[in-house]
Amino acid sequence: TRPKPTNPLSTVKKVSVTTGAILAGASEEDVRALDTYALDVGLAFQVADDILDVTASSEDLGKTAGKDEAVMKTTYPKLLGLEESKEEAKRLVDEAVKALEPYGDKAQALLGIADYIIARKN
Repeated sequence: TRPKPTNPLSTVKKVSVTTGAILAGASEEDVRALDTYALDVGLAFQVADDILDVTASSEDLGKTAGKDEAVMKTTYPKLLGLEESKEEAKRLVDEAVKALEPYGDKAQALLGIADYIIARKN
């Protein structure tokens, strides 16, 4: 597998999710699966946030839309284009969900978070 880029949010999610697992006595395999989930969900959140910055209104976002472009921030839509960014967010969420497949219904809360990441409107 290719190395995953990280961002502050994916790192925070990783620490939160994996620390809870470690403290609960999870196996190394479980911690690795949760690590994959957290990094993918964190990155998907960033991609979705970048997409919303160019597609949603300030009213919908509750913050200034287009702010990233105004400050010439490097974003996923700027690098990949809007459609490819949407595909990347979906791919990341699919990867996160796949990492949790072995846990079935036990992972429902985490799966719900993953689905929300790319369905959110603000």
